Amino acid sequence: MDQKQMTDLIQQMTLEEKIAQLLQLTANLHEGTDDQSQITGPMEEMGITEEMVRASGSVLGLSGASSVIALQQEYMKKSRLGIPLLFMADVVHGFKTIFPIPLAIGCSWDLRLAEKSAEIAARESSVSGIHVTFAPMVDLVRDPRWGRVMETTGEDPYLNSLFARAFVRGYQGSNLQEDKERLAACVKHFAAYGAAEGGRDYNTVDMSERQLREYYLPAYKAALDEGCEMIMASFNTVDGIPASGNEKLMRGILRDEWGFDGVLISDWASIREMIAHGAAEDDCDAAYRAIRAGVDIEMMTPCYVQHLPQLIKSGRVSEAWIDEAVLRILQLKNKLGLFENPLRGADPEAESEVLFSAEHRQAAYDLAVKSSILLKNNDVLPLKPESNVALIGPFAGQEDILGWWSCVGVKEDAVQLGAALQERLNHKLTIAEGCGIDTMTPQQLAQAMDTARSADVIVLALGESAAMSGEGGSRTDIKLPKAQLELVKELKKLGKPMAAVLFNGRPLDLHGVLGEADAVLEAWFPGSEGGAAIADLLVGKANPSGRLTMSFPQTVGQVPVYYNGFNTGRPMDPSKTGERYVSKYIDSPNEPLLPFGFGLSYSTFEYGQLSISSHEMSAEKPLEVSISVTNTSARAGIETVQLYIRDVCGEVVRPLRELKGFEQIELEPGESKTVKFTITEELLRYHHSDLSFTSDPGSFHIFVGPNSRDTLQASFTLI
Repeated sequence: MDQKQMTDLIQQMTLEEKIAQLLQLTANLHEGTDDQSQITGPMEEMGITEEMVRASGSVLGLSGASSVIALQQEYMKKSRLGIPLLFMADVVHGFKTIFPIPLAIGCSWDLRLAEKSAEIAARESSVSGIHVTFAPMVDLVRDPRWGRVMETTGEDPYLNSLFARAFVRGYQGSNLQEDKERLAACVKHFAAYGAAEGGRDYNTVDMSERQLREYYLPAYKAALDEGCEMIMASFNTVDGIPASGNEKLMRGILRDEWGFDGVLISDWASIREMIAHGAAEDDCDAAYRAIRAGVDIEMMTPCYVQHLPQLIKSGRVSEAWIDEAVLRILQLKNKLGLFENPLRGADPEAESEVLFSAEHRQAAYDLAVKSSILLKNNDVLPLKPESNVALIGPFAGQEDILGWWSCVGVKEDAVQLGAALQERLNHKLTIAEGCGIDTMTPQQLAQAMDTARSADVIVLALGESAAMSGEGGSRTDIKLPKAQLELVKELKKLGKPMAAVLFNGRPLDLHGVLGEADAVLEAWFPGSEGGAAIADLLVGKANPSGRLTMSFPQTVGQVPVYYNGFNTGRPMDPSKTGERYVSKYIDSPNEPLLPFGFGLSYSTFEYGQLSISSHEMSAEKPLEVSISVTNTSARAGIETVQLYIRDVCGEVVRPLRELKGFEQIELEPGESKTVKFTITEELLRYHHSDLSFTSDPGSFHIFVGPNSRDTLQASFTLI
């Protein structure tokens, strides 16, 4: 269908049919429309009727090829103009085959595997009837108290932008119309949702426009530059206005400045929530503000369908705004090939072969290995083959290791650590629960102590429950629950070597674990093959290579703590700890417990001298940076070489360092490789006080190393 045909189709639609295209409702409502009694309770209170359900243009949350086919066919029989439904779902880190949570994927620093995970998620989703995924989530996050930190790839705008592009490529491919194994991607949450005050979900966001553009907008823009078809408005306010009704943000930046002509969808009920924000008087006012801002699809509230007709009749809303929104929705349906084939990739027979296939599970395993981070190791890991090992903790058994937003994944399908480790240790393993996530009985502790006494090495399997992070999962105390810390304390008294494996959805305050354990492996929520991946890392079949993409705080009182902060007029000199009138805490170090980019390996690497091609550069003359890295161990391993830059003096103060490049290299024992980076003038640009995006001439520092803290330094001048 070409543009003219779609325009002609819109002209044939009644106003009610147009507005119905702007409504998205959940699958359970569609499935219940044959029985009026199903539309009860909260939906009645929200004003959603059976007629609205039957006419709505898209469906949220229905999956399974047979179910989608049945609903689409029934809908098409009653569609006067033959306009098919769109089926959307939150496919965040896998569909049936669950990959590590996005924060963990970010810690792999592996863009190829990230893209592969999205491609597999798209393949499984599309064969099950899904057309659009509400992913990637690219919100920049500096506050680990926020539960949705598990959905992001971290605290750095450069790295988040690269992952945003990789995920979009994986989900969408290069031709949505012909490639039925791909999905349309919907980047979220626009904008700055990750900066909610206090790390409290749905809370206020307030920042300067320069801060917004410099740090929070780049990853959304990167996703759209990669061709992302949809964008989702965030729940929060931006400059005092809820995003769903923020005309400057949506029509100004998104539409006019960036030229985005794809579909903009609200988040769940966020249009009506403008009333609670204090930005709309009632449903009618909320509908006006959202359509004025350019929101095309309203999710799960009927403000549009109930009030747009009257708003148009009164002249407050132009019908042209409705036509624009409908056209964008029809264009997306056309790009997906739905007019020619409303069933698209839905295929019940293929579904049984594609979902959770061996190939997909292997990819999930590979990513779980690369996402795990060795935070500490005093020669305890890898476990020695002859050792008798005690595995103790709530994650030794059947605890959920998939994490929040695991779509149709089933926790019982996931490979558990206990079973995987038992297999690899030739039954030299005993297991005790020790405690639950947040409870411990005397019997549990006694059994754990007895199990540990007969072992050579203790492996602790600790962490948060899946529900302790994710949407609505904000916490003020980000330590492990007290029961688990008590378990660690008691087992420490036995004086045996002890390694801890952490399953969690956020950076934690690791006091009570990092100091007590001899080794700590951060596993995050590692997905369907997590147990196998972690077991192989513990026994040394695999070598840890993950690197943190969020700083771990010393204490929650430091939050927000992030690597690319500004200096102050009174910076602390670490050699003068007694000084009072400098920027510091009197009860904690300033720096994080574990810095951005940090991660250990079973291999060791030595960095040679940092070399730069010149001490001066210009727009016409880029700078070459090179460094030799040598594997000084007897084991092959992967090193992530990271490049940071500091603009020493800017028109606006600049961060102490900013990630500008990285390269992962795999080195055999004794092997050396030279890593080269090119620094161009474009890499040195930033948003000035007038919001212009330019560079400043002057002095710059270069930092290269294995993380943001431990680096070699050189300097140059931009002419």
